Amino acid sequence: MRSLAILGASGHGKVVAEAALLAGWGDVSFFDDAWPDKRRIGRWGVTGDTAALLNAVDRFDGVIVAIGDNTIRLAKLRALQSVGAHIATIIHPAAVVSSSVRLGEGTVVMAGVVINSDTIIGEGGILNTACSVDHDCLLGDAVHISPGAHLAGSVRVGELAWVGIGAAVRQGLNIGRLVRVGAGAAVINDIADGRTVVGVPAKILVS
Repeated sequence: MRSLAILGASGHGKVVAEAALLAGWGDVSFFDDAWPDKRRIGRWGVTGDTAALLNAVDRFDGVIVAIGDNTIRLAKLRALQSVGAHIATIIHPAAVVSSSVRLGEGTVVMAGVVINSDTIIGEGGILNTACSVDHDCLLGDAVHISPGAHLAGSVRVGELAWVGIGAAVRQGLNIGRLVRVGAGAAVINDIADGRTVVGVPAKILVS
C-alpha cells in the first residue's frame, strides 16, 4: 500500500487526497503549518507541520504540496526536494491526459481536466477541475489553471501565474510570470510579467 504525505490541510488538500486515493494511493497523511492548533481536515488527521514532514520524508512513498498560493507552494516544494523527498504527481482517473504530455513532479491534475498533445507542464502545477490545456502549450513551474478555465493551443504561461475560474486564453499567446487572470476573463493579447487582467476582453487592472 503506497503512502502519501500531503502538505497543506485545506479544502484543496482534501480534493488532492481524494484524487490520490482514486489514482491508487493507499494511505494519506496530512501536514500543515497550523498544527498543532489544526489537528483534522475532513476525515483525516493532521500529524505535524512542514518541519516535521521534512524530517520524516523517508516514511512516505510520495509527498505532494497542496497549497493554493503559488509562491508558497513552490517554496515548500523546493524545500522538500532539497531533502530528497519522493515528490508525487497526482492524476485523477477522470482526467484525460495525452500520452505525449510531460508533467513536472508535484503537479496535480483534477477530475474532468483535458490536456492535449505535446503540452509541457512545469513542477508544482495545479490543473484544477474541468479545465483544459490544448496542444503544444508550455506552463512554467507552480502555475494554477483554475476550474473551468481553458487555454487554446500553443499558449505559454510563465512561472507562478494564475488563470482564474472560467477564464479563456486565445491560441498562441504569451502569459507572463506572476500574471493573474481574473475569473471569466477572455484573454486575446499577450500579458507582460506581473500584470493582473480582468474582463471581456481582458484589460490590465490599474489599482
